[in-house]
Amino acid sequence: MAVTDAPSPAQTDESGPDQVREIVSLIGPKLHALRTAQGHSLQQLAVLSDVSAAAIHKIERNGMVPTITTLLKLGVALGVPVSHFVEEDEQPKEPVHFTKADRRPTVYTPHDGLALAGITGSYRQFQTAAAVATVTPGASSGDKAMEHPGEELVHVVEGTLTFRVGERSYTLDAGDSLHFSGQVPHYWTNDTAVPARAIWMALRNG
Repeated sequence: MAVTDAPSPAQTDESGPDQVREIVSLIGPKLHALRTAQGHSLQQLAVLSDVSAAAIHKIERNGMVPTITTLLKLGVALGVPVSHFVEEDEQPKEPVHFTKADRRPTVYTPHDGLALAGITGSYRQFQTAAAVATVTPGASSGDKAMEHPGEELVHVVEGTLTFRVGERSYTLDAGDSLHFSGQVPHYWTNDTAVPARAIWMALRNG
């Protein structure tokens, strides 16, 4: 909420508790939406955040109010500030987001050798997340296949990336693109000796 929208003292006495309850009640849904949008299972997020899977499940179902320490851990793991969970949702007057080339925010990723520079607006306002990805030689998504709601679209700008989606493998050179459902088990790797760059997009469900 902007400072200019802050309620007066008289309003705070009457609506403050209700407002707090509403904000707290939205922490769980926000956490669940962010976790699933990034493709993490409860156990994967537990490992990344050092918060138990049981606690995360309770928070998402509004069965437990997290401490500030817990929110900090979850925020770091998911690449968002604590304010993401407790700020009131405000829709922009214009659904427009502009990113200067030299001001792309760093997007958190658990994968070594993958650097993401964001080029889209907040996931709270838009359905698509995209980043300029730099993938170092030898980097990969790991041994375990990834599965998540939504779709992915990858367009390689430089170098070569290899994807395995389901039972098929795809080699993407500069100019090639791959669009697939995130619900199909998939891996990616840079098997070459040079870095690769790509535009990487994720479209969440609804």
